[in-house]
Amino acid sequence: MTAAATSAVLFDIDGTLVDSNYLHVHAWSRAFAEAGYPVEAWRIHRSIGMDGATLIETLTPGADERVRAQAKQLHSRYYADSAPLLRRLPGARELLQAVHRLGVQVVLATSAPEDELSMLREVLEVEDLVSAVTSAEDVDVAKPKPDIVEVALERAGVVPAHAVFVGDTVWDMTACSRAGVVGLGVRSGGVSAAELEASGAQRVFDHPLDLCQHLDDTPVAALANIVGAR
Repeated sequence: MTAAATSAVLFDIDGTLVDSNYLHVHAWSRAFAEAGYPVEAWRIHRSIGMDGATLIETLTPGADERVRAQAKQLHSRYYADSAPLLRRLPGARELLQAVHRLGVQVVLATSAPEDELSMLREVLEVEDLVSAVTSAEDVDVAKPKPDIVEVALERAGVVPAHAVFVGDTVWDMTACSRAGVVGLGVRSGGVSAAELEASGAQRVFDHPLDLCQHLDDTPVAALANIVGAR
């Protein structure tokens, strides 16, 4: 048996591995305005990382379902239009390669819809490193509820104590904490270290490259020792 069979690092994608959060903010801002329910950009940014339905309900209190449905549809269109602007964050592939070399599974634990996930995976170019993937199709309600994390654990075949979650939002940290998984935060999604730590992050790094450069000093390194892989 290898460590890959019993341990995993679960990665959020938006804002964690791909520089996409502010593209989402812009797409949602345009969508809400066109649907007749303008929302300030800072409020949208504070909600990025939530389950999509929860984000809409949070940002449009009192709006009818027609407005919400239109906003969701428009966001998808405007975000797709911005696809050429998507970029891997510094060190994203290198981080996943480092985890893979440890003999630990790399799992993409995202709640992005399938169409968005397809774009993100094309930008990441890490299919050779990934053991399992989740999407919005896998749960009824995603972050901050722990469901998507629990699905990722199940697909990887690991228990919470043998996993680490890497994310960029307070919703990521809340979800992994509720699932009993240690969380590491990155600031590349635009959330402060203090907020990530208050939401449960054990440590916070600037971006994937920063985490990669300090990987041996994190709980990720310990995952490789579960079955003596190092």
